[in-house]
Amino acid sequence: MNVELSTPRLFIKALDLSDAPFIYNLLNTDGWKKYIGDKNIQSTEDAANYISKILENKNYHYFVFSLKEAKSPLGLITFLFRDTQDFPDLGFAILPQYEGFGYAYEAAERVLEFAKEKLNPEKIIAILYPDNSKSIHLLTRLNFKFQENFIEGDLTLAKYVYLDRTSI
Repeated sequence: MNVELSTPRLFIKALDLSDAPFIYNLLNTDGWKKYIGDKNIQSTEDAANYISKILENKNYHYFVFSLKEAKSPLGLITFLFRDTQDFPDLGFAILPQYEGFGYAYEAAERVLEFAKEKLNPEKIIAILYPDNSKSIHLLTRLNFKFQENFIEGDLTLAKYVYLDRTSI
């Protein structure tokens, strides 16, 4: 899916192979490894292979966001239709040096608008570790509400559900 979106500060586009250096950097941050998992990306070639697998899955939508002026990627928003869930899952990650400026919120809000318009899901969820306080804070700002903790394999995860502001 070739998508280009924008906000006042950000340019958002679909992930592609040119993003391999960014993906290499992002997936090797402490936050990614702790809260998403070590994907064993040891080089930009590994990152390109990782991206290729994502692009092959039509149920996965990855969006890279950057500052309009800089054009270098700083974060990622995902919208995934997982086999293990009934509804699509919103996710996000940002390079640590860009945390705290509202960029992930701005990008996630715009991707949510796009998803509601173009993908028309019945419901949107977010799944994360229950101790991921930064992500929980962002989800709360985006109008997600805690639904439940659940077990998947040997992990305890938290599920949040998006409450569309237009339906409240």
